[in-house]
Amino acid sequence: MSTVPSHDRRLAELRAFLRSRRERLTPADVGLPDAGRRRTPGLRREEVAVLAGVGVSWYTWLEQGRDIKVSDDVLDAVVRALLLDEAERDHLYRLAGLNPPQRTAVPSAPVSPQMQGLLDAWAPRPGYIRDRHWNFTAVNEAARVVFGYGETDHNCLVSFFTNARYRAVHRHWDATAPAVVAGFRADAARYPDDPEFDRIAADLAEVSGEFAALWARHDAAEHTSAVKAVDHPDAGLMVFDATSLPLPEHPGHHLILHNPQPGTDAANRLARLMRAHPGGGTPTMS
Repeated sequence: MSTVPSHDRRLAELRAFLRSRRERLTPADVGLPDAGRRRTPGLRREEVAVLAGVGVSWYTWLEQGRDIKVSDDVLDAVVRALLLDEAERDHLYRLAGLNPPQRTAVPSAPVSPQMQGLLDAWAPRPGYIRDRHWNFTAVNEAARVVFGYGETDHNCLVSFFTNARYRAVHRHWDATAPAVVAGFRADAARYPDDPEFDRIAADLAEVSGEFAALWARHDAAEHTSAVKAVDHPDAGLMVFDATSLPLPEHPGHHLILHNPQPGTDAANRLARLMRAHPGGGTPTMS
């Protein structure tokens, strides 16, 4: 186990990260004239400082990992100078001891062929993709059959509170509801300038008193996994481990995969249920 203080490890990582980002660039990458062969690869520290509009000494101290004061504006200037992408920007902020800025909301993206292929391969187990607002962008047939999703189900949160079929089969609905609402509020906080979260919550509160009461509690919690116990009228009790996987290429989108819990008869019950539904392995768009 490392005995190096976390503060020192962070600054060491900052040194290595900034140097590696600087060394991968050429003058041509950033619009500077090529002065010929260089003794070391990449840009010089002086060039990065000029591009960022900061002092050479200050940038040198930053790259050396000295414990200096930094601000959002100055870090963003370094981000632009080094041509960092969004993930690298967030990483730089954390290494510099600051919270990354809120990410810009992006439109809901269509399902890529790769993600569609993954849902195809996941059948006959339930799976779906939802965007940052918890809208379904793809739902496979197993999720429809097991959870009772229909053509009118377009949003995971809304369906949780308004789909009578889903509620009827969900054994622990009452115990799960607070965590579901807390998860939606935590996701909404990632996009404070996006009014769609408030619209969804306000519309749902109008038709579901249970949601309105839970939303008024202002609970927030992260959740990446859960256990879903389904009392299906045709298959009996099936228990699934549900895992939420972020899709980095589409910020805010998550792939939700359900796996029959080991040590239960869920896998056999699921197989029998899906054999009774032709086309049960074919994902469809919601």
